[in-house]
Amino acid sequence: MSDFLVVSLDSMGSPTVSVPELTDHSRSLEAGWGFGWYPDDAAAASVVKDSTSNDVVEFAGLLSSWKSFTSTTFLIKIRGASKSYSQENTQPFVRSYAGRDWLFLHNGDLDHDRLRELFAATRADSFHPIGSTDSELAFGILLSRVKTSAARTLSDLPWETWRSWFLELDGLGQGDFTISDGRHTIVYHGADRAAPLSFARFLPTENQLRITAPEVEISLDNPSDIYRTALVVSSHRFGGDGWNAMTPTQMLVLRRGLGVWSSHELTSSDINTAAHGSAPEGVRADLAVPQQTAAAAAHFSSPAIPQAASGPTILNVRSMMQSRDGTALRRRTYRVFHRSSYTYSEPVERSEHVLRLHPAEDDVQEIVHSTLSIEVPGEQLHYEDVFGNHSVHATIDTPYTSMEIVADSEVIVYARPEDDMSSAARRSSIPLIWMPWQRQMMSPYLLPPELPETQLHELTEFAMSFVERNDYRLVETLEDMNTRIKEDFAYESGSTTNETSPFTVYTSRRGVCQDFANLFICLARLLNVPSRYRVGYIHTGNTYENPEQGDASHAWAEVYLPYVGWRGFDPTNGTRVAQDHIRVACGRNYRDATPTSGTIFRGGGTETLSVQVLVEEISS
Repeated sequence: MSDFLVVSLDSMGSPTVSVPELTDHSRSLEAGWGFGWYPDDAAAASVVKDSTSNDVVEFAGLLSSWKSFTSTTFLIKIRGASKSYSQENTQPFVRSYAGRDWLFLHNGDLDHDRLRELFAATRADSFHPIGSTDSELAFGILLSRVKTSAARTLSDLPWETWRSWFLELDGLGQGDFTISDGRHTIVYHGADRAAPLSFARFLPTENQLRITAPEVEISLDNPSDIYRTALVVSSHRFGGDGWNAMTPTQMLVLRRGLGVWSSHELTSSDINTAAHGSAPEGVRADLAVPQQTAAAAAHFSSPAIPQAASGPTILNVRSMMQSRDGTALRRRTYRVFHRSSYTYSEPVERSEHVLRLHPAEDDVQEIVHSTLSIEVPGEQLHYEDVFGNHSVHATIDTPYTSMEIVADSEVIVYARPEDDMSSAARRSSIPLIWMPWQRQMMSPYLLPPELPETQLHELTEFAMSFVERNDYRLVETLEDMNTRIKEDFAYESGSTTNETSPFTVYTSRRGVCQDFANLFICLARLLNVPSRYRVGYIHTGNTYENPEQGDASHAWAEVYLPYVGWRGFDPTNGTRVAQDHIRVACGRNYRDATPTSGTIFRGGGTETLSVQVLVEEISS
């Protein structure tokens, strides 16, 4: 019996993997162990292995303190079979091809004679095995087929092609297979394997990741690794309620702490989101599985490049009746009612207020009518602020102990056709390059919040995990970031304040819509992507996980995409902004776009505020 582990981290880390000494002397020590990883995520792999189990505990501890033992991908052979192993037959195996090292693990037994025949038929002599195991023969067959296909990385071939190759090898006996090129890692679970293959995804909290079993312990005990997200696949089920057993013949593709493709759809009952915190008795961590539904798999697969639109270009979006694929485009009409009620323990003698409650009007949003009433009379100045928001400056000298501010609007939101991304200029990659005058105009939206440099370094590393996972593609990186904040962060009312920083949200993994927008904006700006804060309303229609968001203003982020313009991302709901979002005000941060703000110069005492918001769809 052999066990192996695959660990995928969202950013570089150095896990401690140790094998406790066997105190039961009635069991004979089993032979063979090895560690494979990609130091600093380079193309070259490091492999340390031993055909015996001597000093395995001491050596495993040494690896975790070795500066070169840092990577996002680790393939670990926990123990070998009871039969004798030589060094050349000890896993993981490593071979070089196309300018990078490839790592391979296999559990199980294959028909050696039939495998030899397949090896000869594949003409895999350039990957002739060094040892005598069926595992290395299988590795050579796979690499030979990659070379014949003119592919240079795992992702150059369709994932279904890889699965068909593993199914063929699986038909020659039994086996679990893992192969990695340092960018992606494939794990396949054999059809006839008696031992289960399980996976779990760990979200960071202030507690270090630590999972234990009699044969092995894994922990991220390095202080710099505390905020790492880890996806672990193991042939040993560690225990607890969070592990998911892979289905026979299932194949998973891992990259940067996330399952980016699965051959089998995972239902909602398969998904258990948790963090590193409390755990069942005897287990030192709650366990979470990847949010890997079929929709998520399609999202992370390389998207097809849309064809350029034919026919005349329609400049007035409101007049378009259908998208390029023929889908009908319909407008939706909403009534938006917003009431802010203030009461004070003492009369307010003088106050000034800035109100931003008038919805925006542009090519996809039309205002049928909009009214604003302030219960207490005073001077009102209507103007357009520097961010283009319709604003009202109100000065009130009449004493009052209560005041209502009511905005009532009817808004039409038109469907925006899907952006045509067929042009190479729009298929941008990170880092974005801006002309000097563009950078000057966008400078307010490129500067991250003033946080300690150490916190910005950590947030930058987190932002780069999305970039690496999506091969530096701009839109895919932003969509991944949008989805992960929704899936990996908890919506928790009252958990933060207006002054909560993006770093605090990142470390606590909880917040509200304002916090998630701020975090998204901070990460995007650290990637040199112009981002701004948007306040408005959302029509939930009972289809969102957090319907209470419809009871107040909603917040999301907007980014400027080259040759496209400003586009909205709603990380609270993990969606792109569409027709259920009604836009009001925007700015560098929430202070620039807050719906109501003001200063009391005399009087007031204790203030009590209540807000009522109603977003009602009139027609569609």
